[in-house]
Amino acid sequence: MIYIIGIVITAFLALILLTKKGKNIADKILFTWLCVILVHLILFSIVSSNEYLKTPYLLGLEIPFPLLHGPLLFLYTLALTSGQLDRLKTFLHFIPFAIGFIATTPFLILNSEEKILVYQNEGEGFETISTIIFIAIILSGITYAILSLRALRSYKKQIKDKFSSIEKINLQWLSRLVLGLSCIWVLAFFADDEIIFSSVVLFVVFIGYYGIKQVGIFTNHQALDLSPVNESKERIDQSFAASDNNKYEKSALADSQLKAIHSELLQLMNQKKLFLTPELTLAMVANELDIHPNTLSQVINSVEQKNFFDYINSLRIEEFKERIAIPDNQKYTLLSLAYECGFNSKTSFNRNFKNLTGKSPSEYLKESK
Repeated sequence: MIYIIGIVITAFLALILLTKKGKNIADKILFTWLCVILVHLILFSIVSSNEYLKTPYLLGLEIPFPLLHGPLLFLYTLALTSGQLDRLKTFLHFIPFAIGFIATTPFLILNSEEKILVYQNEGEGFETISTIIFIAIILSGITYAILSLRALRSYKKQIKDKFSSIEKINLQWLSRLVLGLSCIWVLAFFADDEIIFSSVVLFVVFIGYYGIKQVGIFTNHQALDLSPVNESKERIDQSFAASDNNKYEKSALADSQLKAIHSELLQLMNQKKLFLTPELTLAMVANELDIHPNTLSQVINSVEQKNFFDYINSLRIEEFKERIAIPDNQKYTLLSLAYECGFNSKTSFNRNFKNLTGKSPSEYLKESK
């Protein structure tokens, strides 16, 4: 019964994506992945319910399918974090699946009676091939989970260099999905197929939950552009995305220049209080100072020893502490004051406040009184 539920949910989510207008590359990859999961669940449900006795020609087709999930997860992650994919490199990720399919050919060419006999005897005669494919599946799952998490970590570092508010674009939900799929790979070591595929059904439910909760995945609305790299192409030079080692190699500034620009930055923040703008970006501040975003990023990193995200939110916290100290502001809630200081969510405010002060806002207020 649980497999039927998973098949229905997967088909429903795939249908929603299919009918979505203006699909981007990430949508197309997710649709493909859902179709793969759908076919995989159908094939497994046929085997687990002994329906394969009626359709023995389908036996063996499900064996290499797990080699598709890791690459599709990784490509989906890349599509969301960069907005584009290299076509040639994309196809290379599916070579293991092609090899796995070829490896199962000796079984696939058997007649129906022979296939049924092999399944009933738990793969007798194909032990070596089964072991090799199993090891390849585990290695593929672990490798692509690690690659996906690395891509997300790099992405989060980039957006903290460019944005002051990242709740809508931090892809935290995708990190949870990667970890969820990683748990399935771990289960593959010691659990039987029924437990593994039951967890796959649960994973599909999570995809639906986070997809519906995250604006823009299964709808035509975007809360915010999910690709800071796209924004950098329009407003920030591509060299901004370079590694830390050579990030400022082409635009190194002397100490005197760093201090001068930093002084202008402090003056700008004191006078205009740009940090009160909830969706403030590095490019917006750089435009006010009439300098290149790379230069501003270097100044903040070198002088303040912080990325743009931490720098702006530290100013917001200091502004909050100043306002909460004013007796007339005691009548307002902490959250309303936080919103006035540039925060756009309770979670963001509480997290940044505790990271900076080591205390929650309510604890700070109690001690200050």
